[in-house]
Amino acid sequence: MRISERKIEEIRVSANIVDMISQYVPLRKRGKNYIGLCPFHNEKTPSFTVSEEKQIYHCFGCHAGGNVYSFLMEYNKISFVEAVQQLAEQLGIQIDYESPEAEEQQSEAEILYEINTEAAKYFSDNLLNKKEGEFVKEYLGKRNIKPQTIRTFGLGYALDSWENFISFAKEKSMDIEKTIQLGLIGKNADGRLYDKFSGRLIFPIFSPNGRVIAFAGRILKSAERKAKYLNSPESLIYHKSRILYGLSLSKDEIRRLDKAILVEGYMDLISLYQNGVKNVVAVSGTALTEEQVQLLSRYTKNVVLLFDADTAGIKASMRSIEILLKKDMEIKIVTLPENEDPDSFINNYGKERFDELTLMAKNFLEYQTEYYDSIGMFKDPAKSAEALRDIVSAAALIEDELKRTFLIKSIAKKFNLREKLLESELEKVLNKTKIREKRIISSSETRKARENNIGAKSVAVDSFTVKLERDLIKLLFEDDDKIIDFIFANIKTEDFQGETNKKIFNLISDSYNDNGNIIVSSLIEKLTDDDLKNYIFEITFEKYSIGKNWDEIHPGPSKDEILSRLARDIVIKIKISQIEKVIKENSKRLENSNDDNEVLQIIKLNAEKEKEKSEIRKNISEDLA
Repeated sequence: MRISERKIEEIRVSANIVDMISQYVPLRKRGKNYIGLCPFHNEKTPSFTVSEEKQIYHCFGCHAGGNVYSFLMEYNKISFVEAVQQLAEQLGIQIDYESPEAEEQQSEAEILYEINTEAAKYFSDNLLNKKEGEFVKEYLGKRNIKPQTIRTFGLGYALDSWENFISFAKEKSMDIEKTIQLGLIGKNADGRLYDKFSGRLIFPIFSPNGRVIAFAGRILKSAERKAKYLNSPESLIYHKSRILYGLSLSKDEIRRLDKAILVEGYMDLISLYQNGVKNVVAVSGTALTEEQVQLLSRYTKNVVLLFDADTAGIKASMRSIEILLKKDMEIKIVTLPENEDPDSFINNYGKERFDELTLMAKNFLEYQTEYYDSIGMFKDPAKSAEALRDIVSAAALIEDELKRTFLIKSIAKKFNLREKLLESELEKVLNKTKIREKRIISSSETRKARENNIGAKSVAVDSFTVKLERDLIKLLFEDDDKIIDFIFANIKTEDFQGETNKKIFNLISDSYNDNGNIIVSSLIEKLTDDDLKNYIFEITFEKYSIGKNWDEIHPGPSKDEILSRLARDIVIKIKISQIEKVIKENSKRLENSNDDNEVLQIIKLNAEKEKEKSEIRKNISEDLA
């Protein structure tokens, strides 16, 4: 069922973007906008800006931007429909769904969700109800996985054949190309189709809101020369770096306990969950990413790392510590006994022993120190210095200066070193970081400087004209009906020279003709071109001032009077710049002409153009009087 466009707009208009985003990001007022640290990239200086007036947000650092729906989609990693539903629920608005007959076209994302949902049911039925799935149930039984747990996690089985799922997909009238896109069906070089997950135990992967977005398949017959695990490829609805396995089931318990236990694998999580440890999530098939930490930070700032005790697990822990520290998370690390993983430990010793183990979790300083000691780094002065520098470098990732200070004191006490010495090492690391940040900012500013001329797609368009056109667009976003009517009465699409400015003017004009208003938050929702979106954000958030006179106008006139003067001035300049371009071209012809008749004709034309300039100044001035 499809949500009507009318209802989508009603929900958007009912929401206040500042109130909504403030639930996730601390904001403070600056001028007429609100600013805060961007939730979509790591930054120390706020570049994330929210406009209550325009109901949009934009980050000048990473260029994320949009309206209330865009924010919820990006922050919560959910679909557009889910964002609409979530916002409607918060606002207490009942959603109206259009009937299937009225639905012209279902969104591609919704089609992909539906295919995955049907596939999950198919795999589950194979495991629970088909004779071929009996040996899989036996395997899970040996792993102490109970029938109820199988159902809770939607575990399934892909029949060991080439075309069982293909037949099922055709029976359900699925779009075969989309099943290939989702990695459910494969295609050989000769075009032959085959079941991609054939013969595997299936783990459905869910979004935080509980929708099936992907699958992982574990091979059960070791004799076969196949990868142990096969995962769905990334798609419109699945980005593995942004998903934590099990979060849809564990998020409420994580919130309640204000703590998340982070493990590596599917079976680790399932075994812990089954045994009553329900505040657990898994990275599953990828190293921990900043996006995953950002997602987890919505529910808690306290994380317990529980990776395998082998070398790979230790390395994964060390990498994860850095990412978690960068995101200001509180970290504890559990050291498992040798040859144990979370799955085996909980099954061998039970929840009580597991809880005791987590209570003895170490902070990252203790963990790193023990690790370096275990590999003999403190037996050699040079290696000891290297190990300490690594520990101080990790401490430098902590943004909270007070926390960092106490940590340096702890390190100094632990190793019987002078605090000043460690502070000096810390300062070196911080200075290096600042230099890198300055380089990044410098590079970004250089790129932005190039973007300032985005309206000029041709070297023939002068930058002065592009700036005038940009100022005109900015005035259209000021939501002044008198000025909007004046601009549309005097400026047409063909008056624009910059191609990007022309496109945006067209979009605004169409929106105004259709709806009788210009709503930025609604306009950007319809844009698919990221360059156009960013350009509109930068115009809207006053990266560009309107004309040279904006800051030169003395106090006294009202805002409406100032905007009227600017509108009149800009329209006149745009019109006159077109005439001057013609005069300039005529003058070049005049210089190169040896024909007296042509010379007289050009002089006459230029005189008419000069007269036209005077008429424009007079008529347009009267138009906005």
